[in-house]
Amino acid sequence: MERYEKYKDSGVADATARVEVLIPDFQGDADALKTVLDARPDVLNHNVETVPRLYETVRPEAVYDWSLELLRRVGEMTPDIPAKSGLMLGLGETDAEIRETLEDIHRTGCRMRTLGQYLQPSKDHLPVDRYVSPEAFEEWRHVALIIGFEEVASGPFVRSSYEAKRF
Repeated sequence: MERYEKYKDSGVADATARVEVLIPDFQGDADALKTVLDARPDVLNHNVETVPRLYETVRPEAVYDWSLELLRRVGEMTPDIPAKSGLMLGLGETDAEIRETLEDIHRTGCRMRTLGQYLQPSKDHLPVDRYVSPEAFEEWRHVALIIGFEEVASGPFVRSSYEAKRF
């Protein structure tokens, strides 16, 4: 409350802070996840990032099933802390793989989703396989909502923290 009092007359529209944490899969370590959840973030974000077939290439240090298990555990351990996950498109995935991945993630209990265009960060990273049109991103937003996600941000420039305050 002291922090709020300090800022209430400062012109800051909303002096209450919310915390969304973006975490790795912790290599399946449930105790590491518990440590983060015990800190009581408002949202726990773990990006699955790609479809299972591309996981070894895109995320060589990660395991698809660890990511799904982590998202499932969030709901078990702290049902009041929503889980969020992001997926990049344009790495060579098929439409069927995207839909299957969305369904896998939804089955974990994750209810917030971001879908964005993969952009090659440097020449040492994977090249972009394709650019997804804004219209296709809108279609994927619709699909994710039909699958049952409550909040979906989908577009070429969407990133995992996109409109975090609104979510």
